[in-house]
Amino acid sequence: MQICSVCSEQIPKYRCPACKIRYCSVSCYKKHKDECVPVKQTASPEPDLPVTRNSDGSWTVDDLLDEDDQSDRVPLHRLKQLGESEELKALLCNPHLRQLLLTVDQAESKADIMKATMQEPLFVEFADQCLKIVEPTKDEDSCPMDESL
Repeated sequence: MQICSVCSEQIPKYRCPACKIRYCSVSCYKKHKDECVPVKQTASPEPDLPVTRNSDGSWTVDDLLDEDDQSDRVPLHRLKQLGESEELKALLCNPHLRQLLLTVDQAESKADIMKATMQEPLFVEFADQCLKIVEPTKDEDSCPMDESL
């Protein structure tokens, strides 16, 4: 478990976009920013993912993930498939599902809210549909075999 690089007391929630240290709060960021020494960006292990901040100043995947999170990274082509899924688009038309997603996004305790939200059949259906795209079974991910062989 990591701890805040500034106060060494809390679990960090954020990462400095310039030097990549982890910090837990706005007050720790304010303390840190005066001493911040930016590091040069290195090449990403996956070339199709960004390594620097976008021109609009938004954060990139590498700003949000550290080495421990790399195994959980979803390939870019799978993320694109999520955005193109008609099944997901249809589910997202449901205002109740959109409200559930907002509640999860805005919750302080993600683990607690996820326990409650996973009791909602609509959310489970949404999560299952996402997983079908992100982690397809071997049957779904491979090409059909030629029956004549």
